[in-house]
Amino acid sequence: MIRRMSIAHDLETLPIPAKLPHRLLAWYDAVEHARDMPWRRTRDPYAIWLSETMLQQTQVETVKPYYAKFLARFPTVAALAAAPLEEVLALWAGLGYYRRAKHLHLAAKRMVADHGGALPGTPEGLRTLEGVGRYTAGAIGSIAFGLPVPVVDGNVMRVLARVFAYDRDIAVPAHQAFFWETAGRLVSAAPAKRFGDFNQAMMELGATVCTPAQPACLLCPLKDFCRAFAEGRQAELPVKSKKKESPILRGTALVIFRTAGKGKSREVLLMQRPVGGIWENMWEFPVIPSGNRGALAAFKLSEPVRCGAVKHTLTHRTIQLKVIRAANNGTSLPAELPACLGAQSPYQKSRWHPWPLAGTELPVSRLVHKIAELIAEHP
Repeated sequence: MIRRMSIAHDLETLPIPAKLPHRLLAWYDAVEHARDMPWRRTRDPYAIWLSETMLQQTQVETVKPYYAKFLARFPTVAALAAAPLEEVLALWAGLGYYRRAKHLHLAAKRMVADHGGALPGTPEGLRTLEGVGRYTAGAIGSIAFGLPVPVVDGNVMRVLARVFAYDRDIAVPAHQAFFWETAGRLVSAAPAKRFGDFNQAMMELGATVCTPAQPACLLCPLKDFCRAFAEGRQAELPVKSKKKESPILRGTALVIFRTAGKGKSREVLLMQRPVGGIWENMWEFPVIPSGNRGALAAFKLSEPVRCGAVKHTLTHRTIQLKVIRAANNGTSLPAELPACLGAQSPYQKSRWHPWPLAGTELPVSRLVHKIAELIAEHP
């Protein structure tokens, strides 16, 4: 088979269809094409920054309730900056990628200290904030401040790869300059005051029409400009190398109960992860890594019962845990906790917490709730 020639990658001479931005915006303006999202009803830079941060690697429907609760509790940059980090993490609990919440909190403090509680109005200024990269700065800059700056995410790369028949591996960082340069030229060709709408339209097209599998090409407003459609190459593009298989981390989660107080209420042992690494500052049931059996003795378990196992998939790893329910007959924690887990202990604090965990104000991950749900099935 004769391999089709790649397009010329001289970005300065790459022809940009003059009508493309107008055609895309006309499609986006049609009510049935632009999904109704709460962050599209505002031009408040803070609200837009929050939404773009939450939407990083997280689906729209998952974000919506978190966005509403977060804004209700922290309606301004100043309110967010004044809150304790643990409260911010607790409100974020279940959304995943918790470092985003820490970065939001740090950036809010910086804005109060250095910018009068307001977001910087330039992409360069925005990128000085914790957690704000090129994409987020472009989204805030174009949507909130009306600047002709591009955004490039997976949806935008897919659209551009097909429109311009770009057949280099998009997973290679060096190849992504094509998308940023091309998206920049396209947004600059959009009508004034509509740069943010154009960027949102590009992402919306990739999310709803120019999808990874079975794109709805006949419904696409850009089909007249699309080389992949003209050449029947939609299924081939974009080219993306396969991800490496995620490592599997195995261990044992201990759900340890005690009775406390005159009412004999039940409490469960939780431990707090340290600063740095996954789930920093969040609380969880103690987890013993595979092969560290000696640590089990330090917890002084009584009547241990194996309740099954849970699996939790993250972006770069999969966690598989056996779950053991047990009791602690004393009224206090072992004196050596959390140091009993060794010099490499993944915890900094421990505490007893009322059971069940539902409605807890402590920041806990979705994995913790999975374990709690499993325990509830084994009363």
